[in-house]
Amino acid sequence: MKPLEPLTPPVDPVEALTRISWLLEQRRESTYRVEAFRRAAQAAARLSADDLRDRASGRSLTTVKGIGKTTADVIGQAVDGRVPDYLARLQDEEPPFPPEGADDLVTAVVGDLHAHTEWSDGGAPIAEMASAARALGHDWLAITDHSPRLTVANGLSAERLASQIEAIDEWNSVHGNGFRLLRGIEIDILDDGALDQSDEMIERLDTVTASVHSHLRMDHDAMTTRLVNAVSDPRVHVLGHCTGRRVLSGRGHRPPSTFDARAVFEACAANDTIVEINSRPERVDPPDELIEIALDAGCLFAIDSDAHAPGQLEFKVLGARRAVEHDIDPDRIVTTWSSDRLLEWISR
Repeated sequence: MKPLEPLTPPVDPVEALTRISWLLEQRRESTYRVEAFRRAAQAAARLSADDLRDRASGRSLTTVKGIGKTTADVIGQAVDGRVPDYLARLQDEEPPFPPEGADDLVTAVVGDLHAHTEWSDGGAPIAEMASAARALGHDWLAITDHSPRLTVANGLSAERLASQIEAIDEWNSVHGNGFRLLRGIEIDILDDGALDQSDEMIERLDTVTASVHSHLRMDHDAMTTRLVNAVSDPRVHVLGHCTGRRVLSGRGHRPPSTFDARAVFEACAANDTIVEINSRPERVDPPDELIEIALDAGCLFAIDSDAHAPGQLEFKVLGARRAVEHDIDPDRIVTTWSSDRLLEWISR
């Protein structure tokens, strides 16, 4: 993984608008502002280069649905061969998540086992998530949209998941060329530790990240049993954001679930289930003391972004910083592995 390289002239107008949306996402700007640039990029992509140039010179870009005054200025400046002022300002800012001593590990991370798209509760299509991952220097990305029970996140039914698998396979066949999308899911762990998707569909996936999204305040012993049952299932490859906590203050705060962490992580180690270091700034999950227990238990780790938008893929810098703080051997972090090595290990 590497920081996004600044765009330099000549700049494609669609690429400039798209890049702005990514940089705004990194900075946690409002969805409304991000979507304004994404809609403008989509509108501009439907026009030919000549049409864009003619409309820019005739100041008629704003007559195109989805393009407003600010995004028209971006297009016009790109058409003139300049880096648009809006993009230049963002590119000149300090990165929101500097590596802070984790530079080598940030570079070593070449994949991500937890990313969402507009198929569930993400904000961008599969192709744009793949494009952003490539721009960040990734070699592979797992698409892990939600399972059916999480209706609030538009979880995928078996039929919709089948359609997404076809879309991922088609993207790989057309665009792969050294980069690979993995067929994945973030599957809900049900109250008894069972998995929220049909056996047939799970068998068609490359990777399964299992997470708890409901009844997070379950009794300590019951939650322990729930998690141990899930991570002991040979079809589960990753335990996602294990405590479910949110560390933001106010309404965004949520305390962690309580369970016997040693029992859960020993079950992970015994069953080759990877422990996710969730990199979202509001999660910081697992907490530090649980990372130490997982290390002592012999677990493997995945530094994952849990990105719900392309720009959020860079959250992984935060996970890399935590891994360095805990002195985790990079080879115990599967997101530093090639996709071939990962899938061979999963299929053992």
